[in-house]
Amino acid sequence: MRYRNLLTLGAVVLLAGACTDTQGAAQRDDCVHVVDEATGRTSPACLPTAPESDRVDRATPVFTHPTPVTNPLHPSSRVRQAIYGGQVDGSPFRTEVTVLPDPEPITWAGHTVPALAVQYVAYADGRIEEATVDWFAQADDGAVWYLGEDVSTYDHGVVRDTEGTWQAGKGGAPGAMIMPGHPRKGDVYRSENQPGVVFEEVRVKAVDQTVDGPYGKVEGAITVHELHMDGTTEDKVFAPGYGEFSTGGDGDLEAVSLAVPTDAKSGAEPRELGALEAAARAAQDGAVTAADVRGVGSAWSAYRAADDVPALLERQLTRDAGALEGDDPAGAALRVAQDVTDLRLRYEGVRDVDRARFTLWAQQLGIDARDGDKGAVAGDVSSLELVWERLGGGTYQDLEKARDAADRGDLGEAGRIARELGGPGFTAVPAR
Repeated sequence: MRYRNLLTLGAVVLLAGACTDTQGAAQRDDCVHVVDEATGRTSPACLPTAPESDRVDRATPVFTHPTPVTNPLHPSSRVRQAIYGGQVDGSPFRTEVTVLPDPEPITWAGHTVPALAVQYVAYADGRIEEATVDWFAQADDGAVWYLGEDVSTYDHGVVRDTEGTWQAGKGGAPGAMIMPGHPRKGDVYRSENQPGVVFEEVRVKAVDQTVDGPYGKVEGAITVHELHMDGTTEDKVFAPGYGEFSTGGDGDLEAVSLAVPTDAKSGAEPRELGALEAAARAAQDGAVTAADVRGVGSAWSAYRAADDVPALLERQLTRDAGALEGDDPAGAALRVAQDVTDLRLRYEGVRDVDRARFTLWAQQLGIDARDGDKGAVAGDVSSLELVWERLGGGTYQDLEKARDAADRGDLGEAGRIARELGGPGFTAVPAR
């Protein structure tokens, strides 16, 4: 999965019979060649893959009830939404991972398996960078299988490519184990294993670990070591109640900020959070003034004093609030508004928070249309469409009109439609 690999690759993996390395020495028959990430060229060298005897993903899975994906270390159907934060290539990086309303039927090895569909949306500096829909199914032995992903990578708001897209049963692609039912140290499995498209081999390094979660210690975590097709490796942590927990380190880092229902809290939302949201929206709407900076700073200080804030979210919002006085105050204002919707997740349902995100992007669409930024307008509409997909609302004519205006570069029309978004067609979306 792409959001589980900060080094996104669009190159080719080739499986070969017996081959030789650069010195001419004979190599294994199951050689997986190294692929140069920059050029896409296949090297004669083989990846240092594990012996077949170490792999735990060789048996054919049986799927009797595949969509309740409840494996403690990959609880995709239980975690309704998770927010990840950090930085990639020096830029603030934030992701939303959400269970979609409807499963996806995947036909593999002669059987059709209803797979849980999970949407992932990545933002760099607050702007859309990548979106995927990933498909998971849990086998009867508790192992979680990865049945493919539909990938879109964005450049200035427009889909640049769909490299990395694959689906089990198409083009010879097999399903791939992404989490054993009961992982043990030394277990090896391939979470992506399609010749010609994607490859990733995983080894369990440690089990029964304790990690610092958003709201206290989390026991039962594991650390895995991933080998990628360009020969690079990285460690990742998976934790009960969260699934993927963190990847990367002091440089590139992506770690869970908050997940629900794991981190949900009963009771009324603190009034200070409402005040912070109002200040964030005021800063987002137009040029950031000194009064906006003071308003966000004061509201943020009041909220931190009134409520527990996960460490990563606190660091993230403090950074973004400080950036309101930097070189890109408008970008910082958007990120602050996004951060506040994340904080609301602890007290409100995912659906209500996604409604707030839809309103946020409608407001941003109007701002970017007014500023004449065609790329940002296209990205805003894409973000609106992705939130709408999560809400499962069906046809929404105003959103379709916004897409048409963005595609034609008609910023005046896009700005007009932005004022209509959130009206009757949106508010009539039924609860699920």
